[in-house]
Amino acid sequence: MELETQESGAERLLVDLLRQVIAHRAPETVAALEGGRLDGADTPESVSRSLQTVGLLSQILPIAELHDAMAARQRVERERGFDSLTGTFARVVSEWKQLGVPADTVRELLSTFRVVPTITAHPTEAKRVTVLEKLRGIYARVVALDAPLITPRERALLGEELHTELDLLWLTGELKLEKPTVAQEVAWALHFFENTLFGLVWQLHDSLSLALADAYPGEPFDLPVFVEFGSWVGGDRDGNPNVTNDVTRAAVRAYRAKCLHRYQRRIAELSRSLSLSERAAHFTASFRAALDKALSASGDGERLAARNPGELCRQWLSVVQRRLAATVDESMRKRGGEGLTSPSYATPEELVADLKTLERALVDAECGAIARATVVPVRREVEAFRFSTVRLDLRQQSGVLNAAVSELRAARGGEDGVQWVRDALTRPRRAGDPGVASPAGIETVGMFALVSELRASVDRKAFGSLIISNTESAADVLHAYLLAKEGGLFHDAAGVESCTIPIVPLFETIDDLRRAPGIMRELFGVPVVKRSVRALGGVQEVMIGYSDSNKDGGYLTSNWELYQAQKKLARVAAECGVELSFFHGRGGSVSRGGAPTHRAIAAQPPGTIRGRMRTTEQGEVVSFKFGYPNAALYQLELLASSVLEYSLPSDEATPLPGLEEAMEALSGAAFAAYRGLIQHPGLIAYYTAATPLEELTLLNIGSRPARRSQTRALSDLRAIPWVFAWTQNRHLIPGWYGVGSALQSFLAVRGTRGEAMLRRMFAETPIFRLVIDEVEKTLAQVDLTLVRAYAELVPDESARAGVLPLIEAEHARTVETVLFLTGESALAERFPQFRRRMTRRLGMLERAHYQQIELLRRVRGEAVGSAERDDDLAALLLSINCIAAGFGTTG
Repeated sequence: MELETQESGAERLLVDLLRQVIAHRAPETVAALEGGRLDGADTPESVSRSLQTVGLLSQILPIAELHDAMAARQRVERERGFDSLTGTFARVVSEWKQLGVPADTVRELLSTFRVVPTITAHPTEAKRVTVLEKLRGIYARVVALDAPLITPRERALLGEELHTELDLLWLTGELKLEKPTVAQEVAWALHFFENTLFGLVWQLHDSLSLALADAYPGEPFDLPVFVEFGSWVGGDRDGNPNVTNDVTRAAVRAYRAKCLHRYQRRIAELSRSLSLSERAAHFTASFRAALDKALSASGDGERLAARNPGELCRQWLSVVQRRLAATVDESMRKRGGEGLTSPSYATPEELVADLKTLERALVDAECGAIARATVVPVRREVEAFRFSTVRLDLRQQSGVLNAAVSELRAARGGEDGVQWVRDALTRPRRAGDPGVASPAGIETVGMFALVSELRASVDRKAFGSLIISNTESAADVLHAYLLAKEGGLFHDAAGVESCTIPIVPLFETIDDLRRAPGIMRELFGVPVVKRSVRALGGVQEVMIGYSDSNKDGGYLTSNWELYQAQKKLARVAAECGVELSFFHGRGGSVSRGGAPTHRAIAAQPPGTIRGRMRTTEQGEVVSFKFGYPNAALYQLELLASSVLEYSLPSDEATPLPGLEEAMEALSGAAFAAYRGLIQHPGLIAYYTAATPLEELTLLNIGSRPARRSQTRALSDLRAIPWVFAWTQNRHLIPGWYGVGSALQSFLAVRGTRGEAMLRRMFAETPIFRLVIDEVEKTLAQVDLTLVRAYAELVPDESARAGVLPLIEAEHARTVETVLFLTGESALAERFPQFRRRMTRRLGMLERAHYQQIELLRRVRGEAVGSAERDDDLAALLLSINCIAAGFGTTG
């Protein structure tokens, strides 16, 4: 098989190979690759095969694009140097040096530097893990074809392997046949650690160390573990009855087992590598003494030493291996098995200490370079992933926590009101008195007791924070503190108590964001809260939700209220003498906070980052960012370096005069227009009929229900299916609606002054520029012809007649005003790469959309349980999968 990637490019190569596979497996669907009809003979089987073809093409195109993007970065690095690349430590640190930033300032910033990507319990990934693994194999082989010394024979073999992988991908079922369990979702999350993330943390540290050494030669920098990973998978109870205390316990143990097995392999690799003879390398007496002591404590020292005579590093690592095996075996025994009785590692710090001892021994033996290349990467892994892989957050709705506190209050004869809670927080805990009797109350209090149990048996940092969703008042947070006390998570130091788990409020709706500064001011006035923050490192974390605030108020208003909330919260914290950090609850799509990482961080309010950031990584975003090693390293360095870049104080933080007043006016008009749509009496009927909303629940892409309760109200529908459904029918309402009304109103009222102000904001204000850019890219994906075709599915004539004209009119206003502001003649002219990608995809997806419309019409008209409906439903689910793959996002 002749392959010429230089001439054809990765995209052409993969499409040609896919065409060969399809010509063999389903020749009637080859036309789908060329823009032909999707229905073939119009049987459910032929429709499904055609949709599968388009879906498969949609999955391999991103592989080619990623390959080309990585290749382009390599070319820039070769031609201009690594410090010319945006999103690298080298560029950020070199710019600091050019600006004259002192080394002491850099050291101060690095002392608090912490970035925590958090994989959430919303695996909206429509692709199966099996499919993800095959896609990774395809990408690896495309990259291998670029090797400079590859021979024609090797090229031909890689071509055959690519053909085989594509063939296997075609033959692999795309749909999940059953709804995943939480345990399967944990395995999904661990898939990315096993295949990419474990091996990248040391490379990030190395990259920053080299950048600092180049820019500040001779200056010592003590780098902390600045990248850690959080997870909600297995700990997120918000509206998910499948997450119980037993499920969380199993999840924590699975996370522990994964990293321990990883360390066993890494130590074995070290042992094979460090074959130094004591005759060639001169080890110090202190290391020899430490080795003798370790061998003696192992209980099998003579045998371990005799296995590798004269090879002291291997002897040391034999002891480490034995202790690690005992640690793994100890975990097994705690689940009911039997095993070794050798000394185990009680904490990851003990393992880190052993690795540091080996490092020092090598350095003292004048083998420092060997230590840095072999031992340091393993040590960095253990420091970052400890014995828990992730810091598992627990999340629960405020209403559930409040119900448990109400039960406590009733059992103890307390009066309603927050004062009883404040008083209870000052009283000693009643040992042996659970205070709750209902199953829900016992489960809630037990959740806090579980933290104490697993911290002792797994890792003291096995858990991250308790996230309180739907935080509406200070009482919601104080209730969590009281339950933590009841669950044994308060530490008593000489009669002064503090909570040992960070309590993090999540502000999600527009009203909640507006109330947030007042709520936090009230909380900072509660002694136990302030003591707890101080005892946990002096930083209070606050989470802000992009998805629900957008669903509540629309895209422009959501972004502005999030911006304002951060500014005001930072001011309140400073006035109360508390450090604040923000946890950004973003999703993949624009309407759920998705945006280019560097620009999204640049658009945060000045002074609110301060070297710390947590972000959620969800569903298909996880596989996009972390599915391939080189892409994952790039994404992590982009995130971390951007946090550093925008953490130094800057004179450029002075806001544009009149910005706040202008944004308030725009936000108010956008909010009114958006609320006018979602409160329209016909909106629910229109939305449920014109989208595959109800059918989405059959895709089996997550354990969590689509709604928090069984009501049909929009308020109970989660943000993910809200966005997912609007994307499937090409309305994309959450990503643009209301912006046209806001801009048009602003221009109408303020005339030429308003126009000049908008143009200055567009040119000079990162937050406004980001909003307009992302709205424009979203508008480029809206198709009014398809919008009208989906609207024909709405049987309620009055609902269709009431809602569709609103959407058409607002779309026209938004396109007109955005183009007026940007000066373009067509949408997305400013984004040629994006436009090229979307033009290719939207051309393919147009035919899938029309097929989906027909399938929706059929499925809804056929008898439940009939063979015809079952066949059409399978094809419909494939169409949803196909369109999601084309957009690269479910929600």
